[in-house]
Amino acid sequence: MTTFIEEVIINLQEKGLNLSELKFILPSKRAGTFLKHQLSRSTKTTMFAPEILSIEDFVESISGLKTVSNTELLFQFYNTYTTLHTEPNPDSFEVFSKWAQILLQDFNEIDRYLIPQDKIFDYLGAIQELKHWSLETEKTDFVKNYLAFWNKLNAYYTHFTNHLLENKLGYQGLVYRQAEAHVNTYIKEHKIQHVFLGFNALNTAEESIIQHILEHTDALIYWDIDKMFYENPVHDAGLFTRQHAKKWNYFKTHPFHWVTENYKNNKTINVVGVPKNIGQAKYIGNILKTLQTPENKLESTAIVLGNEDLLLPLLNSIPEYIKKLNVTMGFPLKSIPLASLFESLFNLHKNNPKAFYYKDVISILSHQFIRLLLLDNQIDHATKLIETIQSNNIVFITSSELMELSDVFKPVLTLLFESWGNSAAKALSNSKAFILVLKNHLNKSKDEQILSLEYTYKFHELFNELDRLNTTYNYFQSISSLHQVYKELLSSETLDFQGEPLQGLQIMGMLESRVLDFKTVIISSVNEGVLPAGKSNNSFIPLDVKLENKLPTFKEKDAVYTYHFYRLLQRAEHVYILYNTEPDALAGGEKSRFITQLELEHVHTLNHAIATPTVNLVEHKLKTVSKSPLVIQRLKEIAKRGFSPSSLTSYMRNPMDFYFQKVLKIKEYDEVEETVAANTLGTVVHNTLEDFYKPLEGMQLTVEHITEMKTKIATTVLHHFKMTYNEGDISTGKNLISFEIAKRYVLNFLNAELKAINAGRVIKIIAIEADFKQVEINIPELDFPITIGGKVDRVDEYDGTTRIIDYKTGKVSQSQVEIIDWEELTTDYDKYSKPFQILCYAYMMQSLGILQYPIEAGIVSFKNLNAGFLKFTKKDKSGKGATKITAIDQQTIQLFEEQLKRLVLDIFNENIDFEEKEVSH
Repeated sequence: MTTFIEEVIINLQEKGLNLSELKFILPSKRAGTFLKHQLSRSTKTTMFAPEILSIEDFVESISGLKTVSNTELLFQFYNTYTTLHTEPNPDSFEVFSKWAQILLQDFNEIDRYLIPQDKIFDYLGAIQELKHWSLETEKTDFVKNYLAFWNKLNAYYTHFTNHLLENKLGYQGLVYRQAEAHVNTYIKEHKIQHVFLGFNALNTAEESIIQHILEHTDALIYWDIDKMFYENPVHDAGLFTRQHAKKWNYFKTHPFHWVTENYKNNKTINVVGVPKNIGQAKYIGNILKTLQTPENKLESTAIVLGNEDLLLPLLNSIPEYIKKLNVTMGFPLKSIPLASLFESLFNLHKNNPKAFYYKDVISILSHQFIRLLLLDNQIDHATKLIETIQSNNIVFITSSELMELSDVFKPVLTLLFESWGNSAAKALSNSKAFILVLKNHLNKSKDEQILSLEYTYKFHELFNELDRLNTTYNYFQSISSLHQVYKELLSSETLDFQGEPLQGLQIMGMLESRVLDFKTVIISSVNEGVLPAGKSNNSFIPLDVKLENKLPTFKEKDAVYTYHFYRLLQRAEHVYILYNTEPDALAGGEKSRFITQLELEHVHTLNHAIATPTVNLVEHKLKTVSKSPLVIQRLKEIAKRGFSPSSLTSYMRNPMDFYFQKVLKIKEYDEVEETVAANTLGTVVHNTLEDFYKPLEGMQLTVEHITEMKTKIATTVLHHFKMTYNEGDISTGKNLISFEIAKRYVLNFLNAELKAINAGRVIKIIAIEADFKQVEINIPELDFPITIGGKVDRVDEYDGTTRIIDYKTGKVSQSQVEIIDWEELTTDYDKYSKPFQILCYAYMMQSLGILQYPIEAGIVSFKNLNAGFLKFTKKDKSGKGATKITAIDQQTIQLFEEQLKRLVLDIFNENIDFEEKEVSH
């Protein structure tokens, strides 16, 4: 394969030109590197390298202006805006920057295409006047301001460009307009022969400059277009070259170089649909494995990323055998881990909160660089801080409270969490100081953290630039405006790779591929909306005005991508075109029209395939754990200490839960309760009633007792909320509602008690929160002690009947405390977990000999208080109809004991594994 650059050099040598005395102009600097390399290979004698420039550098040298960054332009333009805006309340810099970016792009286009400024700006103002409000006699202030903006565009442009020109500065379009005006002077002063090569789409200024030089000097120009595209009047790949050949006066007397015939040569074109973007990166890795050569040389292989966000996953997918590669595009700074940390810091501080939301704080403390800074003697202080926030249930935390949590790392925490006071200067100062702290820490382990040091250096440069802009212009009036410019700078900065520019595998974006040729080309993300990019309307200039003034529209932009795509295929021998098969409204999913066009041309046979990852079918099996001697030993320890009713019902519900919680002692993750959880509410109500009734054990309830309790509801409930909910806030929102609900539950319960007393009921408190421990169960089949234990919420005597009461803050109905089939008591959790728990309490008290018959046991449901005391009930269906028995007698205890023993024997049966149940949540 002979590349385009080789063909140009051969032609120049055949013309007998001295290559050292030429000035080469190319579309990009990247192409210049390859040209220089090819020159060294094409000459057999020592020579001086010729001058090689990109078109941007060449035009800048003619104009005499220095190109200014987009961010600097924004600040310069705001100066123009504030100078010319005579109406009250001009836009803040933050608001201005949102629309000014678009206007600067329009200025750029207008200048690059040499549009008369007065004409187009006056035209735009007239359109808006006519379009909306020309017939209205009385215009609102909003309408007046809107029209004033359009009428001032010409004044903004004139003042802004004059200011830049006075300082020998310019944006790209202004540089091009000035260069076009000075091209004749340049030609007189520079007699060197110019060679233009590899161009396609040119703006009006570029066309004018190149034509002037071609017509007035002995300059040469080389195009690279295939005959198939050039001669086809509707093929977009040849749109621009056809126009140049037809319209330029130069080609009326000079030949048009070159129309080649490379595209029809034999090619292997594989079109592969791959699910998702990451899938494409992984598939490219598989392609590279098939391309492995004995020498491991891939100089003539290029990966062209249609979506440049694929760079990082691609680099992680490169096979190990590839030792040399060159990444042209640079790694976006916004994808570096440090960027996410500063984004979190800006979001934390930009609204100047009095206290920070705990999730925002935890997000920062969990960051890899913060964990690194808060590590001391292998102790992870970041995790300790997070656990403190969680265990104390702190939903909002102030900066001073955070500082108090760690004296050792107070300087670091101060830089992160000290209030920025909505001051950009303070934000910049703290950010720069933090970067220096991080840099000094990373320096201690330089060899391990060399990449992280590169990160910190780039961010050090970025914040220095922001500080310079703030010092020079002082336009940052808030953290929010600073954040906006920070994001603008961040999006344009890259971390450049050090590679082998001319050796090994080449990884590049579509624009970097200009002028270059490769035998094997892999193109990713060939989807609509990516290649080509599709329609976008990021401009104040309407489509019809652009068409009238010959400004580029989406049609021309699509044609640019079409040329680059087909040019990559012209001299290639092996082509892999990948597209994302997954439909996504934002990121594409429909394969590109380029693929359909290749199919319809019938020039090459396309090999279509859909790549899918190999997924081994994993049969879903419920977990099982066998009872090893170690597990049995652990169960014996639990049995000796005492099974609680809740642990036994946990086993009934799901044996694996019992195994994790009781055998392995795995606790649930202790998360911050932003809103009061159901179990917290239940704990508060239980503890409040315990405080009220505990002093009355052994006493008969009176109206006076209840009346006194009612006066203490608010203070007692508040006290227990503070104890249980720690530092959680219950003064607002859902938590305030939960607080009021807890008070209402207690009040309703006391009112029910008062109603019963007034009705003549005699209620005597026997025990409150009675804690029964190690009540022995006699199981002859087991030769070790089995005990049971637990707390009973309340035991009282109601008109002579002993009642065992369990409080539930959730809703319970009568049917949930009834039992029909004793055989199902320990197997059907949903139906019988509540009767099982109630009978456990009765069994423990009967075993200790502290029950006096008659006995009833049941539940008081605070959500169903009108139902009163829900009594445990035995339903007997042996006769006609069902009889209900609420009294608990010796027979009931005996029947329960049989089921309890059976459950315990199951737990200790080595032949019955702990087996997971499919539990519905």
